[in-house]
Amino acid sequence: MPTWETTARFEKDIRALGSDQLGRFRTCIAEKFVAGLSDPPFLPGLRVKGVQGYPGVFEMTWAPDGRATFEYGEEIEPAEPHIVWRRVGTHDIFYAP
Repeated sequence: MPTWETTARFEKDIRALGSDQLGRFRTCIAEKFVAGLSDPPFLPGLRVKGVQGYPGVFEMTWAPDGRATFEYGEEIEPAEPHIVWRRVGTHDIFYAP
């Protein structure tokens, strides 16, 4: 099972999400994102891709106007990916991914 951590910015962002948005984000992570980590590639609907100008930072789509950015961190559990969640919210997060 992948491991993860969050940045302080992510924590601030996630507290600003409405309950519907938070539910959609959590469902997307549980049902789609984790599956893509353990059985690549990610589903096309997640649109996971690199963030231009930020090497090693990736974005994903979790709702029509829901975006999150992340990067891969150093493994904590052998052979399991470690995700560092950086931002979550709308397109506005791309001003500082």
